Amino acid sequence: MQSRQSGLVQAMPWVFVLIWSTGFIVARYGMPYAPPLKFLALRFAFSIACFLPWIVLARAAWPRGTRQWAHLGVTGVLLHAGYLAGVWAAVKAGMGAGTIALIVGLQPVLTAVWLAARGGSDTRASARQWLGLALGFAGLALVVGRKLGVGELNRLNLGLAVFALLSITVGTLYQKRHVASCDVRTANTVQLLAALGVSLPLTLLEPEAIVAHPHFIGAMAWSVLGLTLGGSSLYYLLIQRGAATRVTSLLYLVPPCTAVMAWILFDETLAHTTLLGMALAALGVWLVVKSAAAPVSARAG
Repeated sequence: MQSRQSGLVQAMPWVFVLIWSTGFIVARYGMPYAPPLKFLALRFAFSIACFLPWIVLARAAWPRGTRQWAHLGVTGVLLHAGYLAGVWAAVKAGMGAGTIALIVGLQPVLTAVWLAARGGSDTRASARQWLGLALGFAGLALVVGRKLGVGELNRLNLGLAVFALLSITVGTLYQKRHVASCDVRTANTVQLLAALGVSLPLTLLEPEAIVAHPHFIGAMAWSVLGLTLGGSSLYYLLIQRGAATRVTSLLYLVPPCTAVMAWILFDETLAHTTLLGMALAALGVWLVVKSAAAPVSARAG
């Protein structure tokens, strides 16, 4: 029994990465039947409705002080509303799941190198980190250059993807600096409330209506139960068991994992240049997160 429990604990970080990777796949399933902000506003609302009973039953502590609520609100706008809106809108505009996963998958690289470059002399970016950054962007350029050649990318969806990358990077840096440690369930709820408050009024700008297609219903159910509740809960357990650093070190596997899923489910092309670019980017992220003294992870899609 004890060895079985140990095996489950060892598998938890890998399961988390698999769940994280499905976030980009869900966007492909849901976007043909709903505009991005309307989908996300519903996702935020349903997630809050699920979190609240859990918080009440567990008697989880809420963040203390209006300042912490405000800081969590800012991170909610950046990490949920900004990041997810950028990702889902880019997919809606024609970007493949594997490509968007690769672009925003560079977040740990940008975050770790930025923290090292802005720190004191003892935290200055190492040669390995700068090499990782160069490899990450070289891999990205290789994939993006090919995608531009076949017409998958355009100024709109590439700009949306970069917006998502910047939102999650800035949000992560802001959270690291300003948000105190608190219960992940109540913190998530505060962030989701802020994201809903921003995204809901913006849905008025989307004339497209939601179509209650089975793919839409399935994407919504997995977004709420699998990604928001399941992913957050699993990450909470990993932090409690001291495995958060291991999860971060596995983030470089997310883009290749997403690309394989997209190839199987949507027949997205896996050309040699795409595989090479993803391998370079994965190596770059691995070099950076292994070198960082305190890696900071991104959120799931």
